[in-house]
Amino acid sequence: MARNESELWTVQEVSEYLRVPVETLYRWRKFGAGPKAGRVGRHLRYDPADVRAWFRDRVA
Repeated sequence: MARNESELWTVQEVSEYLRVPVETLYRWRKFGAGPKAGRVGRHLRYDPADVRAWFRDRVA
């Protein structure tokens, strides 16, 4: 998991947080589903607040 709340999460960290395979995150992104992500260079990164908000919206 991310070391600091202000740091962006990697795909692996989001996968662990949501307990879904990394491949699922890539598939969701391809189809416009899942938490919002952005690219930093060639790497996907997620804002922890966005991931948590996306999750809360799904379970509420």
